Amino acid sequence: MSVDINVRYSDKDLAEFRELIQDKIEKAKHDLELIKSAYQNDLNNGTDDTSPTFKAFEEGSETMSKEANSQLAIRQEKFIRDLKNALIRIENKTYGICRVTGKLINKERLKLVPHATLSIEAKNMQ
Repeated sequence: MSVDINVRYSDKDLAEFRELIQDKIEKAKHDLELIKSAYQNDLNNGTDDTSPTFKAFEEGSETMSKEANSQLAIRQEKFIRDLKNALIRIENKTYGICRVTGKLINKERLKLVPHATLSIEAKNMQ
């Protein structure tokens, strides 16, 4: 796909998107820290004296929780990476251009999904 230099968002629009994305990155990093601290917390709630059955259930539950937190952390790290890639596209002035159709991605879509690289039209073609 060749990028038509006439099809792009204005510098003013790009600055607004940059601010939106930087805010999302900060929030995402904060959320990632919360996930990681929950993952690293041993979650011992003083149940050492409870029945062996409950103890086994709790350990199983804790393992599931750690796996879920690990998956959340991986997804959050990917989200942050995708947002940082969007910042690079802003710097290159290619942000908001669909990588399939070459058309501008709707502003409302970009406000909801600022790391989008596909227009709704291209998504529907998949």
